[in-house]
Amino acid sequence: MQSSSTQTSRSVIVVLGTGGTIAGTAASADDNVGYTAAQRGVAQLVVAVPQLASSAIETEQVAQLDSKDMGHAVWLRLAQRVAFHLARDDVAGIVVTHGTDTLEETAWFLQRVLAPAKPVVLTGAMRPATSLHSDGPQNVADAVAVVRERGARGVVVAFAGVVHGARDVRKVHPYRVDAFGSGDAGPIARVEEGALRRLRDWPGASGTGHVVGLARLPQDAAQWPWVEIVTSGVQAGGAAVHALAAAGVRGLVVATTGNGTVHADLEMALRAAQMQGIAVLRATRCLDGRIVEPASPGADALPSAGDLTPVKARIELMLRLIEGNGNPETRSG
Repeated sequence: MQSSSTQTSRSVIVVLGTGGTIAGTAASADDNVGYTAAQRGVAQLVVAVPQLASSAIETEQVAQLDSKDMGHAVWLRLAQRVAFHLARDDVAGIVVTHGTDTLEETAWFLQRVLAPAKPVVLTGAMRPATSLHSDGPQNVADAVAVVRERGARGVVVAFAGVVHGARDVRKVHPYRVDAFGSGDAGPIARVEEGALRRLRDWPGASGTGHVVGLARLPQDAAQWPWVEIVTSGVQAGGAAVHALAAAGVRGLVVATTGNGTVHADLEMALRAAQMQGIAVLRATRCLDGRIVEPASPGADALPSAGDLTPVKARIELMLRLIEGNGNPETRSG
């Protein structure tokens, strides 16, 4: 851990590194795809942002991996370190550098587990640190600007000059530097030359929302409930559901077509899984919108994840199983 200047009350910003493209390197500066992720430490990433030289920045390397390989053990460690630093009186907020592949999942996990009153800002890059057009330094600078904003709170993502809420953010492009969107909800703010133009409330600003809490998480991440995603589509059958049930899966999210619809054969298998005690949630595979239920959905309707994407519904269901309730109405975070 490093400190770059004298610390005053709530002046410190802690930057936690987990690897990703932002810390990646390639053999050539014009190679934006053939790089190796997670090669540079978080302290190097901060040094590469000249405008932060006079700021009170501390860095800590929590993990060093390609975010496609993110796992529950790293999530647990990250949540613990975020909570530790947020509890410090001198810390204004946290920046987490992260790979883009699973950034939206980590953001939602942290919001649901911590729902912090201080800002926790995830950021990353679509170009490696060695690129002629590296976007990492500006994204880090923007993330720090979000932490400094008076009234900022909750888990958000700062990327390409846009601030997204943890619940709404999703990766929408595999290559462009503006790779993230917020669906129908729209962004929380935009960062313009280091200043924020806020468009809507911060996550949890109303003071509502259910918090799981770190104490509820099993300290052995291998004991977290196993939840998988199955997808409905043309000729979608139940073989995968039966196999997962036989293997001991605890929960299933079905990525549905349209407004929560599921192929009849797959639905039959999911209902059989429910009868075996496996929790099920529906989440639309559409990038925008939410599942809109009829006025009287019926007592036998498969539970809906509302506006959560399938990957976030998977996290939601896992956390509900940890709390001992697999199929409630989903709650805001």
